[in-house]
Amino acid sequence: MKLRTGLLLGATFVAGVLAGPTSAILAEQFGVQLLPVAWAQDSAHSETYRLLTLFGDVFERVRAEYVEPVNDKDLVENALNGMLTGLDPHSNYMNAKSFRDMQVQTRGEFGGLGIEVTQDNGFIKVISPIDDTPASRAGVKPGDLILALDGESVQGLTLNDAVDKMRGAPASKIRLTIKREGVENPLDLSLTREVIRIQVIKSHLEGNDIGYIRVTSFNEQTDSGLRKAFADLKAQAGDHLHGLILDLRNNPGGLLDQAVAVSDDFIAEGEIVSTRARHPEDSQRWNAKGGDITGNLPVVVLINGGSASASEIVAGALQDHRRAILVGTRSFGKGSVQTVIPLPGNGAMRLTTARYYTPSGRSIQGLGIQPDVDVQESRTEPPHFGPEREADLKGALHNTGGVANTDAPPPRTDLPPMVRDVPKLPPETWPVFDTLKTETDFQLQQALAVVRAMPLGKRAAR
Repeated sequence: MKLRTGLLLGATFVAGVLAGPTSAILAEQFGVQLLPVAWAQDSAHSETYRLLTLFGDVFERVRAEYVEPVNDKDLVENALNGMLTGLDPHSNYMNAKSFRDMQVQTRGEFGGLGIEVTQDNGFIKVISPIDDTPASRAGVKPGDLILALDGESVQGLTLNDAVDKMRGAPASKIRLTIKREGVENPLDLSLTREVIRIQVIKSHLEGNDIGYIRVTSFNEQTDSGLRKAFADLKAQAGDHLHGLILDLRNNPGGLLDQAVAVSDDFIAEGEIVSTRARHPEDSQRWNAKGGDITGNLPVVVLINGGSASASEIVAGALQDHRRAILVGTRSFGKGSVQTVIPLPGNGAMRLTTARYYTPSGRSIQGLGIQPDVDVQESRTEPPHFGPEREADLKGALHNTGGVANTDAPPPRTDLPPMVRDVPKLPPETWPVFDTLKTETDFQLQQALAVVRAMPLGKRAAR
């Protein structure tokens, strides 16, 4: 609460420095109560006041002389976003629409049709309908092109605009005009929107004795979905599960409390994660509450360079507690925590407020989590277009405060002897990876070998 109060006071203080039209616009657009300008004449902060006056001068010059008329609110929002994005790669300003979109993602449910889409040559292309949703029941198929929504062409719409039009209040109707390969005339489908829950958990049995759970992100549905998935796998295996593979590859993260809850599902006691903020009183620590939903089954966690943030919290906690063996490649290395602070009537700001540390005291910021068993996805490094790791991002935070500032976990003595023989690279004859065929997933196949070599029903020694 002290953090939020301080930010609100800061907004009032800044507004009090600006005079004339600029301050009036800030007051109108953002509901800030201005203070008398004379109140700001404090010589100790003269440089701050000079810079704020400079901002006002630039704002007025842009309004008056830019080649085209500009919207005052856009200018202010862009300035706010520039101030925040200049701090680090993860702080930013969200306008009201962006804030609503973020809330939809974190809630994991919305009114809509249950359809995954992308953009293709100006049209909206269906990737896949989600099972048991209006889209799947209406017969929407992968590869369908959506030409129009309620009779209006989607050409000219951005993907986000088209998605917004397909979402809406449950029980409301929408008509999709679809072009399907092999069908001469477009199809008109009438659908009724329902509450759609984003599928962040996917699971199946491998060989009838190993449970496989993939977590694609950490939203409000993640922990409950994981618990349900494990209970279903246990029932399918007839209570004869030998182990579990938790796949966190390419999981960009999400909510901190969900990362803590998922870790707590496997750790009986001890610390899960701690955060250290600028002010010591704002630092926190989370501990396991007891219990292990698997009953101490062997667990292997799959990670790669796309595993970030909340994924790294889970991987780091299970690795430090010797509760799981990590297989794959080094994770992304995002070791910072962002707090979302609503701004009344005007969206919110996402602000980096702390670094997090694994139970052994490691900060993985810019370093990532190193797996216990290094296994590459393929023999050739896939091409990367842009930053590959957190450390590659412009303005990334430095790694400070961790135990010896190292990404190396405490030495392990509990790994099965066979891990020495696990190949790092797939053989040259390995088949091309196919998402529908788990036998082509080299990392998964090595994870299966590791989990089957782990002792059943025994917690690994420290």
